[in-house]
Amino acid sequence: MCEFKKKFSLPSRYEFEGKSVWVEYHELATKYNPINLGHGFPNFPPPQYVKDALMEVASSPDNSLNQYTRGPGHPRLVQALSKLYSSFIGREINPYTEIVVSMGGYQALFLSIMGIIDKGDEVIIMEPYFDCYADNVKSAGGTPRFISFKLKENINGVTSDDWVLDRGELEELFNPKTKAIIINSPQNPLGKVFTLDELTHIADLCKKWNVVCISDEVYEWLVYDSRKHTRMATLPDMWQRTLTIGSAGKSFGVTGWKLGWVYGPDYLIKNLQRVVVTCIRAGNTFLQETAAICIEKELSRLGQKESYFVSLGKELEAKRNVMFKFLTEAGFKPILSGGGYFMLADWSSLENLIDLSEEKDKYKDHRFTKWMTKNVGVQAIPINPFYSKDHKHLGENFVRFCFVKTDSYLEQTAQVFKTWKLQLQ
Repeated sequence: MCEFKKKFSLPSRYEFEGKSVWVEYHELATKYNPINLGHGFPNFPPPQYVKDALMEVASSPDNSLNQYTRGPGHPRLVQALSKLYSSFIGREINPYTEIVVSMGGYQALFLSIMGIIDKGDEVIIMEPYFDCYADNVKSAGGTPRFISFKLKENINGVTSDDWVLDRGELEELFNPKTKAIIINSPQNPLGKVFTLDELTHIADLCKKWNVVCISDEVYEWLVYDSRKHTRMATLPDMWQRTLTIGSAGKSFGVTGWKLGWVYGPDYLIKNLQRVVVTCIRAGNTFLQETAAICIEKELSRLGQKESYFVSLGKELEAKRNVMFKFLTEAGFKPILSGGGYFMLADWSSLENLIDLSEEKDKYKDHRFTKWMTKNVGVQAIPINPFYSKDHKHLGENFVRFCFVKTDSYLEQTAQVFKTWKLQLQ
């Protein structure tokens, strides 16, 4: 029996270090029922027109909406996506050869990496990074090469803009084996929105070394304080070497739909389309039809205050400001995020005020977040899982909070932290 089990152990391509932080902290939240600011999803409903679209599709007499659809993407959805992004990219995007629909942004990353990375290829990843990046690269047989954001000298780290890449260090990572670089803007977990100058430097390196850029832009509509989201594919000569990832879950506040997409040049997208039909055959027809209706609605009011793509960003900017205030008052040193769902906070000034001895995890941020879940009743996510093995210590002083919550939920959190702070004094 032992030999039998050994023969059927987990394939080496999936033997990653440690267990999933998402599984671990979901179980922790289920057990202790804290205020959950760890997991990245809204706890408020999507706009009414999204719910109306769902009901419209559910009650449609068209039986085809309950059956298989086109594998690389439901026709109505890819046509809507083509219209949406063609207007931003400045070129006509072919809905059938330059778009592929996925089961969420997560699978969009998987398709992009599996579609272009082969054994021996190197992929540059900026850390802290969304944790599936490195795992997907390893699964494809590639080698991740890491570069960490660093705080500018003589800066207190008040905003995510203050965290930058060392350009010389980045340039040294590129070599003949480099196949791709992954960027994420707005970024998870740091909230950094890349400037045009930063993107141009990365683009120049991609062109110099003939490298593909996988541009994770799932938070594309969520930029704050008059910042501008620049799409990598719009930079000179970058369309033909960029795969851009989007998400219905993040765009409409329906993360449980697990619906995403990738757009890019046909010679790259055809690889991704081949991957998608070998792993799921076709996505959910019902939800793809619904998403198409929602995008068509937004197409009629792009850039206007009535657009959910505009109003959601304004709403979340205010929530971010509320969180920054109560975290500061509680003794954290938060980093004001420029975009996205999340805010990092340095908790190290609280370390000497609490006893973490009962928590046995290797890294301090794990110990603190578990202690806080159990003793304060608020859950955040540790940051070391967003770093590579050799750099995990860089994240130990930080935790990640999600501010995409109702105002009452954030106010409840503020009161809990206020009470806790009084107990520490």
